[in-house]
Amino acid sequence: MVRVLVMFFAVTFLNTALLDCVRGRQENYPVPPEAVANDDIPHGAIDRPHEFRSTIFPGTVRQYWVYVPAQYDAAKKPCRMVVQDGYNKAKGWRRPTVLDNMIHSGVVAVQLGVFVTPGIVPAASDDAQPRYNRSFEYDAVGDRYARFLIEELLPEVAKTYTFSDDPNDHCIAGSSSRAICAFTAAWERPDAFRRIFSTVGTYVGLRGGNEYPILVRKTEPKPLRILLQDGSTDLDIYGGSWWNANPTMLSALQFSGDDVKHVWGAGRHNGKHGAAIIPEALQWLWRDYPNPITNVADKPRRTNLLIKDEDWQLVSNGHRFTEGPAVSDAGDVFFTDIPNSRIHRIDNKGKVSVFAENSGAANGMMFGPDGKLYACEGGTGHIVRDTPDGNKQIFLRDIKANDIVVLPNGSGYVTELSAKKVWHFKPDGAATVVDTGIKFPNGIITSPDQTALTVSDTRGRFCYSFRIASDGALTHKQQYGRLHVTDQLKSSADGMTVDTEERTYVTTALGLQVLDQPGRVHFIIRRPKKAWLSNVVFGGENRDTLYVTCGDCVYKRRILATGVGSVERNGEAAKAATVSCGRLT
Repeated sequence: MVRVLVMFFAVTFLNTALLDCVRGRQENYPVPPEAVANDDIPHGAIDRPHEFRSTIFPGTVRQYWVYVPAQYDAAKKPCRMVVQDGYNKAKGWRRPTVLDNMIHSGVVAVQLGVFVTPGIVPAASDDAQPRYNRSFEYDAVGDRYARFLIEELLPEVAKTYTFSDDPNDHCIAGSSSRAICAFTAAWERPDAFRRIFSTVGTYVGLRGGNEYPILVRKTEPKPLRILLQDGSTDLDIYGGSWWNANPTMLSALQFSGDDVKHVWGAGRHNGKHGAAIIPEALQWLWRDYPNPITNVADKPRRTNLLIKDEDWQLVSNGHRFTEGPAVSDAGDVFFTDIPNSRIHRIDNKGKVSVFAENSGAANGMMFGPDGKLYACEGGTGHIVRDTPDGNKQIFLRDIKANDIVVLPNGSGYVTELSAKKVWHFKPDGAATVVDTGIKFPNGIITSPDQTALTVSDTRGRFCYSFRIASDGALTHKQQYGRLHVTDQLKSSADGMTVDTEERTYVTTALGLQVLDQPGRVHFIIRRPKKAWLSNVVFGGENRDTLYVTCGDCVYKRRILATGVGSVERNGEAAKAATVSCGRLT
């Protein structure tokens, strides 16, 4: 019986191998003329190989080659193309020859080629195996590989060769895992790469790439141009179907308004078709150069928030870490600089001034129905408020609160993240713990109708929803708002705000995630810069401008939504409240 099974599997394997060989022979493509060497034109040189050791991928050793076109002129800073899997892949694609011909004819821009292999951690001994980093580097989502290129490898290349630092001048290419790697690098860092050539791309469930179609649909469009190639007999294995995944990516990119083209064939998981269309791909990717890459304008979505030509604008910088934005009834925005222990004010004309020195390392803030500014002082462990005569008054003692929300009757809630507690306080200053157990309770906000409380969890992927009882107790706790997370499986959710359509805006590592009332992310507005997006509030006279604290800066952006201001949030009590608080005048 065992012998029969062995014979059966051997014959099956042989038949499969023979079938693959037959299919491989049948899958033939003509060599494009641009891939044929022409002795009548100048040829570029291959500067190879160089060994490189990374710290972003600790212990790894790899090689890279540089294609230097004959037209290279250091003073003119040429464009650049990065290809994964080193010179062998570039040579298999006939990439140097194609570039020789197409640069000479003027079809594509003069460009350096950087061909880099994945890292290997050498074996510890002759009897041990090395660690092959290929899948870890190429299939993974997140910005690690992009940072490796931008912070380590390309600066090393720049010691010998100059190239443009304009992202519009940079292309990145790859096949299979190398293709999703190319897309990930540009997706994470469109400030460095904007032209992408992807063949038989691995947008499947190996290391999270299957999430891309959803993220592409939900995220604010990025200035990318991508050509997708795949074949209908591509892989169908445990990680997914490549043939299903690539058209799904195409559909998502088209929905989002990205500049995308596809070339489908009947081939298998190899580089044959991709190599045959490289001249076509490069011509399309570099068409109309040097004009900048743009997205389809005014692409309709279920949640339309963006205004054409409205982008993030820098309001204030030069701080150390900004947090806790709060808006007054007049629409002025106040924010904290925690390490410098200051509170700043942005008036309706955009003027920034110091509102308070020695703020006790204040973090979260909100105006109450009495017109006073409530602030969580992390340095003192107190919650304070400004009195009408300009004096700071301690309201709650010995709660190292992080963020605060104040209700119409003067009661409210604070988060104490280190103790994993949510507190309820009354107008007289009495405070009780109303929830424990959230891993890292951070931002806190109420629904526009004041019946529900939402708490963000920085170390998880959910925002928690509670029903607010008449006595301030919290009931019906639920992991309600499902956020998109990084490859570390953390949302880094922090501050929140709400609008009149009952949407909740949550600051996260992936951007400003916008949830509808049922807790579904409809849209992700990109961060204004690569830094911790700590908090958000609607400000301005019309409450139609988002203000975010991001790293050491504050930015604003007008959108198609209206925030719930203090009058709406606090009802008649707020209408009657004075705004003559001492520090406001």
